Amino acid sequence: MTTHRDARSEQRTGRRRAQPSPDTRVADGHERAVLVGTVRSDAGVFTGADSLAELVRLADTAGLTVVAQAAQPVRRINPATFIGLGKVDEVRRLVTDNRADVVVLDDALSPAQQRNLESGLKVKVIDRSQLILDIFAQRAHSLAGKLQVELAQLQYLLPRLTRHWQHLSRLGGGVGTRGPGETQLEVDRRRVREKIGALRRRLLEVSRTRGLHRQSRASVPYPAVALVGYTNSGKSTLMNRLTDAGVLVEDKLFATLDPTVRRVRLPSGNVALLIDTVGFINKLPHGFVDAFKSTLEEVQTADALLHVVDASNEQAAEQAAVVEQVLRELGAANTPRITVLNKIDRLQPGHSPHLGDDVRCLVSARTGEGMSGLLAAIDRLLRSGRERLEIRIPVRRGDLLARLYRAGTVLREEYLDGHVEVTALVPAKLAGQVRKVVRSETDH
Repeated sequence: MTTHRDARSEQRTGRRRAQPSPDTRVADGHERAVLVGTVRSDAGVFTGADSLAELVRLADTAGLTVVAQAAQPVRRINPATFIGLGKVDEVRRLVTDNRADVVVLDDALSPAQQRNLESGLKVKVIDRSQLILDIFAQRAHSLAGKLQVELAQLQYLLPRLTRHWQHLSRLGGGVGTRGPGETQLEVDRRRVREKIGALRRRLLEVSRTRGLHRQSRASVPYPAVALVGYTNSGKSTLMNRLTDAGVLVEDKLFATLDPTVRRVRLPSGNVALLIDTVGFINKLPHGFVDAFKSTLEEVQTADALLHVVDASNEQAAEQAAVVEQVLRELGAANTPRITVLNKIDRLQPGHSPHLGDDVRCLVSARTGEGMSGLLAAIDRLLRSGRERLEIRIPVRRGDLLARLYRAGTVLREEYLDGHVEVTALVPAKLAGQVRKVVRSETDH
């Protein structure tokens, strides 16, 4: 018997309960999965084989046990089943022979395609987007992360509602909740839309809170440097190496979902704020950028970016291209950046991926090699963004002068008539803050 709590849990995770017999499970209790990839001319930067290999890692991260794989060259998408009918028969045999519980497609499926495949294969069918969202649901720990995951899942599931999704009817009060002439499907859709609206309002509140935190950080004259990169490129390991942040590190995709902020001291003595962010991936789920906007705002508002690339990965250039595409979507394509080629301890001699003309640093976050050079490069990049500030500061505001010394380079300091005439090279953010305070002092 399914309890009310079980039904609500199913709604949160966005997965329908599979009912395989006990002997179809592997010893550790994981679902057995058949993965299906396609080889297409419009596949983007990744080949079909590379994308399917990444799907294997995603399945492992989600807790699935991969028991079989299949791939098919696709010239034309079958509107009913995405893959051809012959491939559907082949996958059905793989499901039967391997006693699989779930089939995972490497491409986004329409609601009709997903429904038709489930009908033909007689097991649960999910696509890449749903698999990634399931991983996010497992990884989210903060309130913001959980809200963002639930919003993304509901946005994904809304067009996939069918009349047999009965557990949604438990959310309402029964009599009086159904409008005139509404079918159960319409009621379910209305309730999901209401839930989406409620989640967006709560996330707006979370976004405001994050905004207050950013304002608080902005009041401190420290530039913000965001770590961006493909998932599992080593961002969290690099964060820990530079700041002793203690961020969770796993050799799995999407080990980090919620952003972490720590201070890092640069060779010049200046301080910067280092921000670890969620990794990007090829074929991002629909609605990802919208649902995770409050997290990705950390990237949008950063003064500089460290684009971390797994230099040992054969698809390093393709992964970097995916990250650049997402940065363009976020409006951060022109933010100053350093390309950090990580995991050089795994590189073959003489091998280094070509990733354009950005400033590059070769490091190993695991061993610590190249850290001093990276910190020096960050220092240079942030100092290159400084501006020359010439201003008269009231003597009583010695705190402003101290901030200029702490975060910049004071070139001249002269005391005249109760003021200090200062010329300094400081971050543009600090220059604007000091001008605003001095203007306020003068107006009063």
